Amino acid sequence: MSKKVLVISTSPRKGGNSDALAEEFVKGAKEAGNEVVKICLYDKTIGFCKGCFACQETKRCIIHDDADMIAQKMKDVDVIAFATPIYYFEMCGQMKTMLDRANPLYSADYQFRNVYMLTAAAEEGADTPEYAVHGLEGWIRCFPKARLAGSVFAGGVDAIGDIKDNPALQEAFEMGKTIQ
Repeated sequence: MSKKVLVISTSPRKGGNSDALAEEFVKGAKEAGNEVVKICLYDKTIGFCKGCFACQETKRCIIHDDADMIAQKMKDVDVIAFATPIYYFEMCGQMKTMLDRANPLYSADYQFRNVYMLTAAAEEGADTPEYAVHGLEGWIRCFPKARLAGSVFAGGVDAIGDIKDNPALQEAFEMGKTIQ
């Protein structure tokens, strides 16, 4: 059965290395017969959460920007994949801000069950994405029906295009193909 998949590329750089991972994940998920939408945050207007918690009553954010629309899309999909560059051994600020702005989902009847993480960094150590993945797992803990279903890391990639020929691209493609 076809799944609704939302891929959120959080890199501030158009065509960045983590975005390349997102593209491969999209290709794999589509090849598996899924309905896939990809959103890039680099050209979106996303303000910071105000911590007012009005969204817990209304199920919508009081800030009417792109994050409100993205959170509503997140609510209605089966699968979410986040792609982020690793900055200072953490997810990029754009991703963290988007996770914060998804607060209306906490009290909503969300559909997503599987969440994936795609990361890229200049550092090569296998433990490089550890804190970013842990941060996403913290967000997922707030959604008891969801789980971290997988992650891919591409190390040693800094400048745009460095990821070309990196085996993580194939891993992201294959991970996308597993969605059924």
